Amino acid sequence: MDVDRVPVVAAGLTLELDPSIGSLTQRLMAGLRTGVQQGRLPPGLALPPSRALAAGLGCSRWVVTEAYAQLVSEGYLLAVTGSATRVRELGPAATATGATAAPVPRPRLDLLPGLPDLAAFPRVRWAEAYRRAVRELPTDLLAGRSLLATGPARHTLTAYLRRTRQVQEDPTQLSLSTSSTAAVGWLARVFGGLGHHRIAVEDPSWPGLRDAARRAGLEVVGVPVDDQGLRVDLLARTDARLVIVTPAHQFPTGVAMSAERRLALIEWAEQTDGTVLEDDYDAEFRYDRRPVTSLQGMAPDRVVLMGSVSKSLSPAVQLGWVILPQWLILRLVSDDLDRGVGPSALTVAAFATMVAEGWYERHLRAVGLTYRRRRAALVAAVAHRLPGCAIGGAAAGLHLPLTLPPGTDVEQVVRAATALELPLASLDDYRLRPRGSEDGPGLVLGFGNLRSGREDEAVALLAQALAESSRREPVSGGTASRRAAPSAPGKPRSRTAR
Repeated sequence: MDVDRVPVVAAGLTLELDPSIGSLTQRLMAGLRTGVQQGRLPPGLALPPSRALAAGLGCSRWVVTEAYAQLVSEGYLLAVTGSATRVRELGPAATATGATAAPVPRPRLDLLPGLPDLAAFPRVRWAEAYRRAVRELPTDLLAGRSLLATGPARHTLTAYLRRTRQVQEDPTQLSLSTSSTAAVGWLARVFGGLGHHRIAVEDPSWPGLRDAARRAGLEVVGVPVDDQGLRVDLLARTDARLVIVTPAHQFPTGVAMSAERRLALIEWAEQTDGTVLEDDYDAEFRYDRRPVTSLQGMAPDRVVLMGSVSKSLSPAVQLGWVILPQWLILRLVSDDLDRGVGPSALTVAAFATMVAEGWYERHLRAVGLTYRRRRAALVAAVAHRLPGCAIGGAAAGLHLPLTLPPGTDVEQVVRAATALELPLASLDDYRLRPRGSEDGPGLVLGFGNLRSGREDEAVALLAQALAESSRREPVSGGTASRRAAPSAPGKPRSRTAR
């Protein structure tokens, strides 16, 4: 066993988790993958149910379901409708001690939320921008002290955010991060040091952010969301003075926070001496009108704005930003602003070049048009093949909330779809509280990394999964045939980066 791996026993399963890997989801995926490769998890072994393993690890069920779905797509695990997730029989080359998984192609069909179109990454422009950064960054700044090394880039990024997101800031307020998840973890520690013990989050919401706050020591409290966004009237009952919101495009319900709710949220912050953490994760993509302006621009002293390029470029770039109120900066020493979450100075300089040359915004226009068409095709396919289902949310972002017919067993649908090599995300995976009678069953369909032209095929398989899960004929639009297993299983993206 490697000395840097920690053996963990949970739900009767012994795993070796590497603490150097960033998120718990990534550590769990790596531990399971290595266990299969090295033969410690033998073929045919039934893995614990996701709820049991999550309880044993002390994490949310979402962490386990994400890890299982990833490894099913990689070919390490096998999911069969109505049965446990099991370890798949692998070839001798894949199970040899120390062997690593061979690179796998882009998945044929991908409806999991979490990533942009990876094939659209602007490789040529990014390579040129990075070459410029390597050539032009002064030698003395290669030590990587980001506050010094990224000065010019901060001015460029500040000007861009003022123009496109209507924020109120200057470069001294701009801190850099590798992702919004990393930023939330750092901010939670900062606010914990300022006396905060509790943080409110939207329910449902992206689990990575609330898990980061919980790991930093804050108690997480869920606040319901309706068709106008966060229920600010219920927020006042939580005794929290810190809240994470996605006002431009709520995840996963897809609604935009109404003007009335925005004003009420700012009033709440003023009355409670509270702070709002605004996750601006995909605000660049709005298809029916101009993107909603930032909440930070309305109340710069009460809002911390977080953004990244995870949805606009790729999580692999590992670049994000945090706009801090002046009062918060004055309470911190400069070294704290980027400790542990700062990206490479070369990456920051390369992105600044992309912005300054206009390449980044041209890329956004191009992929935005692709996403608009892809979303329209997905909506049309759902209307044709799934007339008993309804799509909600605004015409924005890279995902669609899909309401299923009352009484649908969502877990059965997800298992049936996984067996058809169509991994899906249940809306329940993003809820803090159990689903109530008013919520209804639902899925969250991501289309960012779905190949254009495959929308109808994906929805046909979803219709087949719905039919199989309820043991009845497909809903409508014909029957989608099962695909033969590909020679190299497709690998969905990690859903942990934001």
